Amino acid sequence: MKFFISSDIRKNDLLKLIVLLTTIFFLFLWVTNLLLFLKIGFSYEGVVEYYRGSEESFRPPRSYLGLLEEAHFHFFSMAILLVTLNHLFLFTNRSSSEKFLVIIASYGSAFLDIAGGWLVRYLSAGFAYVKIGSFLVLQISLLYLIIIVTFYLYRKRRGDS
Repeated sequence: MKFFISSDIRKNDLLKLIVLLTTIFFLFLWVTNLLLFLKIGFSYEGVVEYYRGSEESFRPPRSYLGLLEEAHFHFFSMAILLVTLNHLFLFTNRSSSEKFLVIIASYGSAFLDIAGGWLVRYLSAGFAYVKIGSFLVLQISLLYLIIIVTFYLYRKRRGDS
């Protein structure tokens, strides 16, 4: 933890390398997340069919166990991803209100993205819009965090030549 004693994390080259490599992994996660969502589709009908099934296309509804396994993994992995990115985001020179907004948007959209499948499957097809919207907000907030953290680490500090 001695790397985090300084308020300027840009002073440690090894830490910068670790963060850069981590954000590259997160960027690949972001891309694959987008590609996986394309399997469902960004339409109301596609989301409803994916979670509730369709007799016309012989697609069974998502099972309780399938949703539970997905939620179990995603609650853990999203928590690790978000605490890492948001923690690093706190070191940037962005305003407190912007930090607050991004933190709430990223965690809220992640929760709703995970819950969205359950809501569509068991409560109402109308929650398909929540699933689509939360996924888009999550993707935007993750990309924003990745970009801001990476640029902050590698931009010149005042007084550096």
